[in-house]
Amino acid sequence: MKQRTWPPGPSEGSRFTSLSFSKLHDKEKRSRFSIRAATTTKSISKSSSSSPPPPTNDAGDFSMLPFDILTKIAAPLSLPNLQAASSVCRSWRDALQPLRESMLLLRWGKRFKHGRGGVKANLDKALDSFLKGAARGSTLAMVDAGLVYWEKGEKEKAVGLYRRAAELGDAVGQCNLGISYLQGQPSDPKEAMKWLKQSAENGYVRAQYQIALCLHQGRVVQTNLLEATKWYLKAAEGGYVRAMYNISLCYSVGEGLPQNRKLARRWMKRAADHGHSKAQFEHGLALFSERALLKAVMYLELAERGGETGAGHVKEVIHQQLSATSRDHAINQANNWRALPATR
Repeated sequence: MKQRTWPPGPSEGSRFTSLSFSKLHDKEKRSRFSIRAATTTKSISKSSSSSPPPPTNDAGDFSMLPFDILTKIAAPLSLPNLQAASSVCRSWRDALQPLRESMLLLRWGKRFKHGRGGVKANLDKALDSFLKGAARGSTLAMVDAGLVYWEKGEKEKAVGLYRRAAELGDAVGQCNLGISYLQGQPSDPKEAMKWLKQSAENGYVRAQYQIALCLHQGRVVQTNLLEATKWYLKAAEGGYVRAMYNISLCYSVGEGLPQNRKLARRWMKRAADHGHSKAQFEHGLALFSERALLKAVMYLELAERGGETGAGHVKEVIHQQLSATSRDHAINQANNWRALPATR
């Protein structure tokens, strides 16, 4: 698969690529949120009678949590977590009903947006469903509605929805809001980094990667290679494929951290096995240099299918050194290959 980059027109010759804004909504991995309440105790007045004080609940009375606080905490939750929270008590079940309804609207919105579940694609109906879900308090629906507005060119409306989700603690909304400030005309670096950092600290790997890229390339902030590699590594360990590729390059040349060809090779292979076409090309070249020809052909074939035209030329050179049976075996391996799950 060919990786798309954001923003348009990256620096000529740079192998470090940025995040595709339009893909932010695909299979997003969101942070898990837990609901906590502080334990409360009753103080005894000096003028009270000598009768023993009433017993206290050491676990805390969660059912007494104010509705507005409860719904704010629950706004980013997925349907299974909402259902679990709704089973705590009747008051929670009633308070969270709008959010449970928003999950159904969110599901229908995705069906209309992508033409799934037996319905034809209809962006207007998708937006209507997302907005109804957003009105019921779901940050997931706010983000999806914002994405539709962004695609339609109504960026102010998109940013407004991202901000609502971000202020409710949604990591994806925070990331999208940060990128919106980066793309603004003029851009607002301070606000961009503020929201990206909040999202990154909430564990959202795309925000971690975007911060790393800004620090690495000196976009809107001063270049800081040491800090950049720290965020690359966090995103890579979290399953973000582009970060796997970039941290491999950093290890390879010793940029921002000590040169380590063993770790560079390990991260390059991980990126290749997760479907990064450039990593497949470079890993295939490394295998070729080691004379592991069958494996090299498989990775080069995958890279060529992903749009790396140079991989095809190297593959043809190797083909001349292999029998027809070996070539067919390598291509068959590529046909049966499946990328490891990743966060893109």
